[in-house]
Order: sequence, then structure tokens, then C-alpha cells
Amino acid sequence: MIFNKKYKTIFLDPNSDIETLDGRVNIILSPSLYWVKKMILPVNSVREVKKLLPSIFEETLPDGKYSYSAYEGSTGSEFFVFAYEDKNILDVIAKKNISIAEVVNVYFAQSELLSIDGAVKINESQSIYIKDDILVLVPCCWVEEKGELDLSSVVLSKHKVSLQQFGHIVDIKNFYNIGAVLVVLILIVFSELFITAQKADNILELKDELFSKNGLQPTMFQNTAMLKKYKAIHMKQTSIRKYISYLLSLKLKQNEYITLISLKERVMVVNFSGTKEKAFSHITSSLEAKNVMFKSTYVNGVLHLEIAL
Repeated sequence: MIFNKKYKTIFLDPNSDIETLDGRVNIILSPSLYWVKKMILPVNSVREVKKLLPSIFEETLPDGKYSYSAYEGSTGSEFFVFAYEDKNILDVIAKKNISIAEVVNVYFAQSELLSIDGAVKINESQSIYIKDDILVLVPCCWVEEKGELDLSSVVLSKHKVSLQQFGHIVDIKNFYNIGAVLVVLILIVFSELFITAQKADNILELKDELFSKNGLQPTMFQNTAMLKKYKAIHMKQTSIRKYISYLLSLKLKQNEYITLISLKERVMVVNFSGTKEKAFSHITSSLEAKNVMFKSTYVNGVLHLEIAL
């Protein structure tokens, strides 16, 4: 994305000063204005991740009204997820004497400042630096050789904080139109609301009882992750049992016998003793016929197999 030079980019932090502005600006939010996590999730798209965000942050955030965002990381299952308070950000913008009408786009520092080198000072008491792919905010006394924040070379990404999520950016007339639509919708569904609430309470009670009875985690996201983990364990154990069955069913020649079966991460190690180098082909041929993936070596009368699980 080519940076549009006619818009100035500023760094918004509650404890940092901003020079007098002339014209419209892009805003990069300080880490103090949002929460971020880097996660490996068993989903295929950002749309699926966004459905999970309230559950992901439910035990992390203090009381408040939050909005959420996410984007993909470097791998298909890696995501950066965010939570933030719209009102808190708007209040800071107002305190810095920035007109909402002059805001072009808003970005997280996490997505825009990953190219910084070492620690960068953002105010008199705090610095930012990158740790494990996360841009973190720390007291200045924790780090040495602090540089100054320079946004002149920053090329803004496509990871915008949608302006529609900020209530004050919407025109007042649109507020009235939205309010009128909401009133109509409330009138339509009001008759069903009480019954739905009663049913919801019953469902939640049954869910909690069911989860407790079966030793499940408190959220569906945690249970999905646990299911994926145990499926992987089950597949590995199934492969182990299958390959051991193949090994025990081999028709070994006289003086040929198994001396070792062991597991090392995702590899089963098997040693056969008493074989001759040119005579062990019947063992490998039998395993190949059963589509077993393995590597073999022969040293001092021992056939060494490494079978991939």
C-alpha cells in the first residue's frame, strides 16, 4: 500500500504530547489503548475468529464495553486478536484537541510499528519494543538505548480500525435514522423478548450443569481446542497400535528377533537383531506392502527402522 503523503500520521497515547495539527490525519493507537493476543486457533478465517473474540477475552478484560478486531498472522492458523474501548479512544482524541471529522483512518501500533529497531520512547515514562511478535509497552527504566519514535517512514497497512465502530464519527442525522429503525425493530420483537429471556436462562443453566457433569471447560472455544488436542492424541495412539500389530505379525526367520521398540516424539524406533544385510528385505517388503512410511539402516547385524507416526 502506498502511503498517501497529504495525510499526516500521528501516534496517539494518553501521556504523549501532540503538536498542533493542520489538516486531516491518520492515527496509530498506543498499546495502552487496546489489548492484543497472538493465538493459534482451530479456524479457517478471520470471520470465524471474530465470533470467538468475546470468549477469548472474557477472563482478561476489566469491566467495560468493548469492540473487537482480528487479522491473520504469518501462518494460516495464527491470528492477532484485539479488544478496545471505543469511548476511551474517543476521549483521548478529544483531549488532544483532534476533531473526529479530521480523522482519516485509525490503526493499531501492533500492525504498523513492527519494523522498529530496539526500544522506542513514546513519552517521558514509557517505551515500546517488540517481544515475541507483540509490541509491548514498558516503563522507560526497564530498557536501555531508547530511540525516538519516527513515523515519517511508516507505510500504513490494510489493518484499519473500522471508523463505523466509533459512534461519534457517524453523522447526527444517521443517528436519528438508526434510532428510528431500532425503535421499530424493538416494537416488533418485544412480545417475544420475555419468553426468549426465560428460555435463555434455562439453556444456560442446563449448559453449565452439562459442562460441570462431564468435566468440560467453561467456554466453547476452550472445548473446541481441547477436542482438537485429544483428536491428535487419538490418531497418534491409533497409529502406534496399528504399527505394533504389523510388527508382531511379521514372519521372522530363524535367529531374527525384535530387540527394541521405542517412541521418540512422532517416530517409532524398532531394532531387529540377527539379520543379515542382504536378508532383511522380507521385513521391509512386508512393511512397504502395508504402506508403512519408514527409514532403515543396517549396522553390525542390527536392522534399525524409524517409522513415522
